[in-house]
Amino acid sequence: MRVPLSWLAEYVDLPEGSTPESVQEALVRVGLEEEDVHRVDVTGPLVVGQVLSFDEEPQKNGKVIRWCQVQVAPEGATAADGGDAVHGIVCGAHNFAPGDKVIVTLPGAVLPGPFPIAARKTYGHISDGMIASARELGLGDDHDGILTLGSLGLDAEVGTDAIALLGLDDTAIEINVTPDRGYAFSIRGVAREFSHSTGAAFRDPAIRDVPSGLSGVDVRVDDAAPIRGRIGCSVFTTRVVRDVDANAPTPTWMASRLRLAGIRSLSILVDITNYVMLELGQPIHGYDLDALAGGIVVRRARDGETLTTLDDATRTLNPEDLLITDDSGPIGLAGVMGGDTTEMGESTANVLVEAANFDPVSIARTARRHKLPSEASKRFERGVDPAIAAAAADRVVELMVRFAGGTADDRGSQLDTSTEVPSIPLPSGFSSSLIGVDYTDAEERSALEEIGCRVESSTGGLTVTPPTWRPDLTDKADLVEEIARIVGFDRIPSILPVAPPGRGLTRAQRARRAVADALASAGSTEVLAYPFVAAESNALFGSPSDEPVPAVTLANALDARAAQLRTSLLPGLIDIAHRNLSRGITDQALSEMGLVFRPEPGTVYGTIELPSGTQRPSDETIASLDAGIPPQPRHVAVLALGNAIAKQPGQPAVPAGIGDVLASVAQIGLAVGVHIDVVQGAHKALHPGRTAELRVNGTPVGFAGELLPDIADEHDLPRVVAVAEIDLDTVLSAAPEVVATHSILTQPAATQDLSLIVSEFVAAGDVLDAVREGAGDLLEEIRLVDDYRGSGVGDSEKSLTFALRFRAPDRTLTAAEASEAKLAGAARAGELFGAAIRD
Repeated sequence: MRVPLSWLAEYVDLPEGSTPESVQEALVRVGLEEEDVHRVDVTGPLVVGQVLSFDEEPQKNGKVIRWCQVQVAPEGATAADGGDAVHGIVCGAHNFAPGDKVIVTLPGAVLPGPFPIAARKTYGHISDGMIASARELGLGDDHDGILTLGSLGLDAEVGTDAIALLGLDDTAIEINVTPDRGYAFSIRGVAREFSHSTGAAFRDPAIRDVPSGLSGVDVRVDDAAPIRGRIGCSVFTTRVVRDVDANAPTPTWMASRLRLAGIRSLSILVDITNYVMLELGQPIHGYDLDALAGGIVVRRARDGETLTTLDDATRTLNPEDLLITDDSGPIGLAGVMGGDTTEMGESTANVLVEAANFDPVSIARTARRHKLPSEASKRFERGVDPAIAAAAADRVVELMVRFAGGTADDRGSQLDTSTEVPSIPLPSGFSSSLIGVDYTDAEERSALEEIGCRVESSTGGLTVTPPTWRPDLTDKADLVEEIARIVGFDRIPSILPVAPPGRGLTRAQRARRAVADALASAGSTEVLAYPFVAAESNALFGSPSDEPVPAVTLANALDARAAQLRTSLLPGLIDIAHRNLSRGITDQALSEMGLVFRPEPGTVYGTIELPSGTQRPSDETIASLDAGIPPQPRHVAVLALGNAIAKQPGQPAVPAGIGDVLASVAQIGLAVGVHIDVVQGAHKALHPGRTAELRVNGTPVGFAGELLPDIADEHDLPRVVAVAEIDLDTVLSAAPEVVATHSILTQPAATQDLSLIVSEFVAAGDVLDAVREGAGDLLEEIRLVDDYRGSGVGDSEKSLTFALRFRAPDRTLTAAEASEAKLAGAARAGELFGAAIRD
């Protein structure tokens, strides 16, 4: 909302010397957010001049210019008084005559652009200034001719400062109005808030004597399809103004204020309706009375109806749309935009003024359905004061009579079915208990009365009736917020409460943070992807096999190409990697921790009716709601591509691969105290032979591997892209409550190597586990160091070499003890896999 300060000062006393910044600061104290300051970029000298004479001079290019003699100062003015009284000025416009008063920008002035003005030679003359058009002054789009005072309905002495005359010295502040503060979308509302902040005197522009008992305009509300049980129109006030001059000029001060408020001046009739909307917050619509056919009916649209709105777009209407109609059919989208058949135009002589109050939900839905946001809908969907319609209509009539030469008619209508605002009980002490400030009863009463509430004492507290312009005040917590705001946020202590003992992060939360920290410490960048993916992505990554994967399909997807909830984190990681790569980031190590959605086959979710919010739902209701949500396990995934170690002097580049993501898997297991086993696996999206299945205590918990080159190529990624994904919830369920630690042994270790020949189809990890099992407790560490196939080894066989380290906690092992343990391990591998010691 843009608020011209001169307009604001009409309804609240601005302190002497107020600046836009000081006004914004005052409004911030009561919860309105500052946005910007808007000024007219014009500096003087800019004066009223009078054309004395001119000579028309045709040019070689076919253009005819006028060499004008313009008086810009009172007669007899000298250089000491500010310059010569008469200046010679070249002008290309022809819409003026000798004697006309115009706006002259003298050398030294700066117009919007910026466009500095100086005396310069043009068309054979020294043009000592410029006669300005409306567009050059920033007053409008008209550039067909220069601006004359007569066209504006103004008169002023020659030499008068034109900046003040045209309102170009005004400034507007811009504030952000939150959805619950719709009343602040008006000068009236902002002036009231400034009064709350500073104590300055507020003058309510809505307090005026309005005629009552108007009749003669037939208005009826026929809402057979209310939205959520709420009738679409509760107030509909009309007034009639006759014999208006639709071509009368808009007063410069009004056009200037509208411009500063962000609204373009169109015509005197439209400008007046916009002016009153900004002033009082009540949207106004004017109809060409002679174009109306019969009475007005407010109703919902019928199937197949269309309406051509003021923007010349023909719209197919929805049965939920609220319409203004007459005997000819729809003539306006209620609260959004009028229709073109009854538009006020240059030939309009008689005007029907409408000031109504419409249901916010209905207006918001209509504006979004037709992608037609308007200044009116912006106010209606936040809630407009239902008690202000008559005053707003009367204000429009007053301005049309004054500036458009109209005559107020005694015809009109006053339909009002609005209900009284319900009272809200405010228990004693509730405000203090909620905010933490000891408010007195007098402070609470004063603050609530200041914002317009009616406050009455009752047993155990106060009974508060909010004002009609505050539909956001619906319960006692809202009242407490207003008390805190008006009394002052500075009263609220800034002492952090002491956390009660025995609380804090849960075990699962601590474990998840440990995993995230471990991955970040290892060099991974945590990212956050959207949970919406394409069905093809779910089918590819949701399961290692070709079995179909159940997925949740969104009923109202933001993007039809990503209409399912993800069953895997990898599609999001791959998309992020593609985006990063397109921006020049060639080396990436990414990780994400988040929920995936794994519906049970054959189950339909999201069909449970939501309970009322008036009371806590029963345990059975909560259980049924939980049953209506698909399982959402938490996964963690990593991706690596490019180089794990960048090339540098003396160090070649080390490319990232499956080893890097397996190292990340090991970090995850270490962070939660679980050993994650890596065994040969398969996945339809990963490279055969470079895919591992991840297990905890024999239970599959995820997979790791390299993307198939074709899939990497489809996403414009390098040939080698290593990924891994783990079901973190399953891993955490297997994690011990307390992570066991081992003492650091001080006895010397005994190391030995063991080479075993086994079938090439036996997994090396299985052989390693067998050796570990057979070697017993003395075995401290075992690593696979070589996998040999070739000369000296039979066909379809391989030689696996393991490095073993033995240690006893209480003594120095002998070579014989270490050899015995090694042979026991070899014997166990022989029992299970036919392994033989290689000579």
